[in-house]
Amino acid sequence: MASSGMKSLGASSWRKPKHQQHFQVCFCFKRIFKLKVSEPPEEIRRIFENFSDSHNGTVMSVEGLCRFLVHFQGERDCEETKEKAQAVFDSHKHLFLFQRKGFHVDAFFRYLLGDHNGPLSQVGHDMCSPLAHYFLYTGHNSYLTGNQFSSNSSTSPIIKALKKGVRVIELDLWPNSTGKSVEVRHGGTLTSSVKLRACLNAIKEYAFYASKYPVVITFEDHITPPLQAKVAKMVNDIFGDMLYRPSPQHVMNKFPSPESLKEKILISTKPPETPQEDQDHKDERSFGVNYMTHYNSRENDENGEGNGDEYEDEDEGEEDNALEYRGLISIHAGKPKGGLENWFISHEKVRRLSLSEDQLEGIAATRATDIVKFTQKNLLRIYPKGMRLDSSNYDPIVGWMHGAQMVAFNMQGHDHFLRMMEGMFRANGGCGYVKKPDILLDENEVFDPRASRTVQKTLQVTVYMGEGWHSEFSATHFDSYSPPDFSVQLHIHGVPADSCTKSTETMEDEWVPVWNQGFSFPLRVPELALLYIKVIEHDFKGKHDFGGQTCLPVSELREGIRSVRLCNRKGETYKSVRLLIHFQFII
Repeated sequence: MASSGMKSLGASSWRKPKHQQHFQVCFCFKRIFKLKVSEPPEEIRRIFENFSDSHNGTVMSVEGLCRFLVHFQGERDCEETKEKAQAVFDSHKHLFLFQRKGFHVDAFFRYLLGDHNGPLSQVGHDMCSPLAHYFLYTGHNSYLTGNQFSSNSSTSPIIKALKKGVRVIELDLWPNSTGKSVEVRHGGTLTSSVKLRACLNAIKEYAFYASKYPVVITFEDHITPPLQAKVAKMVNDIFGDMLYRPSPQHVMNKFPSPESLKEKILISTKPPETPQEDQDHKDERSFGVNYMTHYNSRENDENGEGNGDEYEDEDEGEEDNALEYRGLISIHAGKPKGGLENWFISHEKVRRLSLSEDQLEGIAATRATDIVKFTQKNLLRIYPKGMRLDSSNYDPIVGWMHGAQMVAFNMQGHDHFLRMMEGMFRANGGCGYVKKPDILLDENEVFDPRASRTVQKTLQVTVYMGEGWHSEFSATHFDSYSPPDFSVQLHIHGVPADSCTKSTETMEDEWVPVWNQGFSFPLRVPELALLYIKVIEHDFKGKHDFGGQTCLPVSELREGIRSVRLCNRKGETYKSVRLLIHFQFII
């Protein structure tokens, strides 16, 4: 059983554990199980003895802990590591497990399970390259609270996304019922609307709650030129100096860097057409009025990248309106004229292109390297196909391995792919921007995601033990008649050749399971790999329970023995549940 002291891993006393647990099987019979206290596995004791200073291996000094950090945990042999070892000692001096000359093995164990021994490095990425060199934490239909067909629209999901570190917010702009003002809604559906001003004010208030790096607002624009002018005024009034406005005379041949855009808001949509462009497209205009027609059009017009001019207006000030609206737009969206052969041609001016998940997979079958080359300078946004009415998501790795910076996700669900998205953006301190690996930026040898490659390094994972469930759940939460039966699943998500799943044995009737099992994962493109960890509680009826999960970017894993905290289905971190895991890279 996990004690209350182990819950905080820093409390001054432990609650005395109950040594037995009773399960009522019938009126006259009880099953009695001895509860195991969370204690160091044998492997942890052996490691402690190897780095201890006393002749009998019972005490570890500051110097011994420093040797452990350098030679086992892979930290640098420097003054900073010595200071860290001293800080660990100082923080444990109040515990009865701390002896005058150093650590007892149980204090060492508690340090390993503590929150200051997490699995991810804290080294920040270079943030001075163009925006196109980064993956951006991107939302889709950011205002929807539920499904894509009949749910409510609100500012709440926008605020929640920004608090999580999402950096790209999507708003669909439509005329209201009178046609005189603008509202945000999912057109052609039964979803409700929310006022644009409310959405923009929410973004202003929470844009830099989780990160100082820029927020991009993508408009899917279905409004008239006069309404575009109203939007321009509203955006200027609300954001003021927060809004990034590139010089109208300057041709943007590369995007600015996240560092240069700190605490800035950027608008991205298709610019209004010039009179000549408008004339050229008159015969192409169409507006789907029923739901399925709307969704078919979205495959070619997501984020306003089709004609964007379904409503005609002969207002005399149309050209002035267009100039005001155009002046907002720092990231121009749109598909070039002509067929697929023109989409990825290099242009002087950088831009954003959007593709549905289906379109990406279709084009990638024959043009994968063209897509990667395009994303070295331009932005590519991938969005869910129209039939995902339940707000489910798709495999984000497909977009990332083709260099797509904006893999747009529905954030209101709890699907497996959303957990992968969260895992990717735990990197770089959770700031919402992750630097793309060099292989995706090499202009001389353009990356082909499906090309055959040799193994670059092997990730070795040893799952020692887990604890904390008994503090988090009732005695009968997993099973009415016995303690839980836990196993750990390890999934590598990455390029097709790297993807695989392995699992520990099932430890029966244990609240504090000890597996001590190791696994090897050969990786060909470790820069794009994610390690998804899931705990399963097995049921003899075959309907297994969920025991926790997390997803970690392999590129930022710290070697050594680490405390890995688990989350619930919603992605919220449990207070107590964690695994003790050893990570090691073999090159």
